[in-house]
Amino acid sequence: MDRILTYAEAIREATVQEMTRDPSVIVLGLGVDDFKGLYGTTRGLQDEFGPERVFDTPLSEDGMTGVAIGAAMAGLRPIHVHIRMDFVLLAMNQIVNMAAKARYMYGGAVSVPIVVRSIIGRSWGQGPQHSQALHALFMHIPGLRVVAPSTPYDAKGCLIMSIRDDNPVMFIEHRMLHSQRGHVPSDLYTVPFGKARVLAKGSDITLVGISYMTVECLRAQRYLGEVGISAEVIDPVCLSPLDIETILTSVKKTGRLLVVDSGWTVCGASSEILAQVAEHTQGTPQIRWQRMGFAPVPCPTTKNLENLFYPNAQTVASTAFAMVHDNQRSWTPVHKEAPEIVEFKGPF
Repeated sequence: MDRILTYAEAIREATVQEMTRDPSVIVLGLGVDDFKGLYGTTRGLQDEFGPERVFDTPLSEDGMTGVAIGAAMAGLRPIHVHIRMDFVLLAMNQIVNMAAKARYMYGGAVSVPIVVRSIIGRSWGQGPQHSQALHALFMHIPGLRVVAPSTPYDAKGCLIMSIRDDNPVMFIEHRMLHSQRGHVPSDLYTVPFGKARVLAKGSDITLVGISYMTVECLRAQRYLGEVGISAEVIDPVCLSPLDIETILTSVKKTGRLLVVDSGWTVCGASSEILAQVAEHTQGTPQIRWQRMGFAPVPCPTTKNLENLFYPNAQTVASTAFAMVHDNQRSWTPVHKEAPEIVEFKGPF
């Protein structure tokens, strides 16, 4: 019988199991001891493991990231939670110049086993400064692993893998994924870095969704099926290292690639995926590709404008349909609001 958990419950379970197994694992960050437990991901942890291992931090992202990095270098395995990815910008020097480079600079004599949980906000008036998706910035930095699981199964397995890894890991969570439900084993397990998942088989076009956009790609795949188009859907899971081989295998089969990012397209994750595909398929003119992502503006606060800012299943399906028909035909499925957006009760 399938055991079903939400994405948030899977993250909490991974944290509890690793803290139980390894006393060096600690959790820190703004609001981790709040009764709501950061969408439920840290609920009850302080009661279970005590304030020495689970504790709130001052509003000083740079300073507390330095504390977490120092703790990691001294032998602990911190999980540092940033309730919004935007706030990580205040700790860029610590992450980029210290955590990412220490092992290299000290010839492997020093490890920095820190997990930075970074949450992308959306809706409820989050606006320009609380909804940014900056994962591509971290993909650019050698020494950082970047994971962005989209399913509860991968959320648990990737977090356990990240905690056990001796390198700093940026663990990217999209707020809209926390309510997603799926099969999650009760046992401890890991999901390896650098291995993508084929979530749906297809033959006409390859859809690669990043983070929450994997959900929209799966919805688009169902829309496309209604008009006779067979779409293959791939979740990279890990953005650095990136499993380009799985994507290439699919693209060589379908001849078309649409990458849909939970972020801006310029110099983004979608750009990197397309660049690597182009490098590996030079001289193959029948392969076509395109990318989608945020509109090239800061995120609007009002809902009507915000709806135009993000890709969704309808716009993904419409773009894929046009690609399959060489831009000679157009079609858009009937708009249906994503259930997790309809049910969303607030940013915290």
